[in-house]
Amino acid sequence: MSKQIRIAIAGYGNLGRGVEAAIEKNPDMTLVGIFSRRDPASLQPLRAGTPVHRLESLAAHGEAIDVLILCGGSKDDLPAQGPQLAALFNTVDSFDTHARIPEYFAAVDAPARANGKTALISIGWDPGLFSLNRLYGEALLPDGATYTFWGKGLSQGHSDAVRRVPGVKAGVQYTLPSPQAIERVRAGERPQLSTRDKHTRECFVVLEEGADAAAVERAIVTMPDYFADYDTTVNFIDEATLMRDHRRMPHGGFVIRSGNTSAEHAQVIEYSLQLESNPEFTASVLVAYARAAYRLNRQGQCGAMTAFDVAPGLLSIKSPAQLREELL
Repeated sequence: MSKQIRIAIAGYGNLGRGVEAAIEKNPDMTLVGIFSRRDPASLQPLRAGTPVHRLESLAAHGEAIDVLILCGGSKDDLPAQGPQLAALFNTVDSFDTHARIPEYFAAVDAPARANGKTALISIGWDPGLFSLNRLYGEALLPDGATYTFWGKGLSQGHSDAVRRVPGVKAGVQYTLPSPQAIERVRAGERPQLSTRDKHTRECFVVLEEGADAAAVERAIVTMPDYFADYDTTVNFIDEATLMRDHRRMPHGGFVIRSGNTSAEHAQVIEYSLQLESNPEFTASVLVAYARAAYRLNRQGQCGAMTAFDVAPGLLSIKSPAQLREELL
């Protein structure tokens, strides 16, 4: 077997644990370390003996890591960690604040390029796989319209944003697509749909003791980039209810391109996902792109890149010859 790709994880929440599980299913990779803000002694890795370190010690491990997968949140963690760590490591992250991707790309690109590192940003299923399908749809059906629907499902990034609101002890957020809007698009209508027309958001929140529920609700529903553009419902529940009813993390969605190739023929392209575990699937995407980051860096391709810049074959453990024979 060729040299194994040495992977490390920065952040050991739901996404980090998903990455750990995904690495177990990729025989060309090995997990060389988990780095967390929490006390290493308090963490129990999936495989006994996996080294666990404090996040602040990462810089001392540069020579032992081929690719570092960043598993922090997009609201507060990645804007700081992404540029800082891209100067030291080849990185892959799932930054998912769509409106801020261009500025995040620029912030990561400069240090990565200056230090000969490869940084794949905004990798996951949206942004990521859904982004690719939006691109394919537009390129193949230039006379058309693209629609993206998310859910019903639990959003990791939005749930993280909810939990960071002062006064929130715990919480989750679900995105719900409009069935009526989806059916109109599938029928080829090309409707003009606002953000509010396509989705609603529903939050389930456990308050810190003494927190002002009205202030918490106001902070959530007016949060720019996350909730301000949607009809958002905030439900306050106790911790036992949260643990009983909201521990699973399903998600999914649809990218639909409706267009015409001629006056006589309408065409509809649809790509969909149904996920039992949002973090585990997102982690699986990150791990596949970690393979690509490693290969791209060995080719001398440095700086920040997105899913648009990565050839599909670089994601696969199989050789180009195998891919041509088995999948083409």
